[in-house]
Amino acid sequence: MLTIYGSANSRGLRVIWMAAELGLKYEHKDWLPRAPETKAADYRALNPGGRVPTIDDDGFILSESMAINLYLAKKHKSPLYPSDPKLEALCWQWSLWETDLLDRQIVTYVRHSVALPAAERKPEVAEKAWLEVAPAFDVLDTALGKSAWLAGPAFSVGDLNVAGALYRALSIDTSKWANLHAWLQRCWDRPAAKHARALREK
Repeated sequence: MLTIYGSANSRGLRVIWMAAELGLKYEHKDWLPRAPETKAADYRALNPGGRVPTIDDDGFILSESMAINLYLAKKHKSPLYPSDPKLEALCWQWSLWETDLLDRQIVTYVRHSVALPAAERKPEVAEKAWLEVAPAFDVLDTALGKSAWLAGPAFSVGDLNVAGALYRALSIDTSKWANLHAWLQRCWDRPAAKHARALREK
């Protein structure tokens, strides 16, 4: 039995999306980051850092959402995990690229530009984050101008990982990056993505 620890209102969103793509049944521990449950000894035994998401897949414990999704897609022999090693490597490449250049940056930008109450926003923080977000958007837009998807001719775990991490980009104007904008909509229009998003926005 698969257990997913982590709320849809966390990076667990990506894992919930993947589970829906794969049609997996799972037990869900709907815990927010830093929730009391994440500080308990039994959870710290699974993930010493206390972060979410973590999965328990019949006794196999794994954390980090990108790694979880790569594992699940490969284990279940999903078309989302390319059999061609070159396309497989592109899934890894884009997943790792996103965690370095966009993961925290897009969160910080959106928080301090639109998400937080106006009195709590810090424009200088948003501006600094945007100086990293915009060039990364340029890179994605260029790549998606050459191919409709990030790792081959079809939607893959690479697209899911990056688009899942860019959930917050849905709340800002990305129309300047036409290829990125269209790709993000294609990804989030998938039924499994809509399912995950509905859990986050309920």
